[in-house]
Amino acid sequence: MSTDHLPAPAAPRLRRPTWRDPRLVVGVVIVAASVALGSWAVSSAGQTVAVYAADGTLTPGEPLQADQLRTVDVRLGSGTELYLRADEPLPEDLVALRVVDEGELVARTALGTGADVDVRSVAVPVDRGVSERIRPGAVVDLWSVPEAAAGGQVAGEPTSVVSGVVVEQVDTSDGGLVVADGATLHVLVPSDELPAVLRALASPGSVTVVPQAGAGA
Repeated sequence: MSTDHLPAPAAPRLRRPTWRDPRLVVGVVIVAASVALGSWAVSSAGQTVAVYAADGTLTPGEPLQADQLRTVDVRLGSGTELYLRADEPLPEDLVALRVVDEGELVARTALGTGADVDVRSVAVPVDRGVSERIRPGAVVDLWSVPEAAAGGQVAGEPTSVVSGVVVEQVDTSDGGLVVADGATLHVLVPSDELPAVLRALASPGSVTVVPQAGAGA
């Protein structure tokens, strides 16, 4: 049978989409939402907030004062409320609960009231050279060294008095941090450890300050 006289198949016509086409509407909505979300993300990423950073080392029990802080602008996103905001009034009667190093952002969890800190500042005279590692915020151990017996022999073995206390202040004769003739350290001693420290200070001999490796300032 000849196919010369069969009609040719008609090509389907492509109709231009109209606003009534739901696919076009959905596409426009998706594009608009993507643009809006991108703009919001860029805007949020560029926003900074003012928070407080320590302008010097803060030690446990130390009252928080405005002159111990400086303002820095940071991008923290959702973590902003974890730190002390500089655009809000500084709360009163706050003390440091732990060591906050110089330049560190002041976390709200690092602050509390005086009732939250049970430490006492004790002056410890040091008659030997003071290491440059022993400065405010450093974590140290105190050892009792017995007085030498006649003839220069040691009367007994050194004993540990207290471990892991924080240096609050370093007083030296020349105002420096490293001296050869000794200094007076003010260390923060927990109340329950206070009798042992005072007993060691009152005993013949000396108390030696040993910085803990990798701890503190």
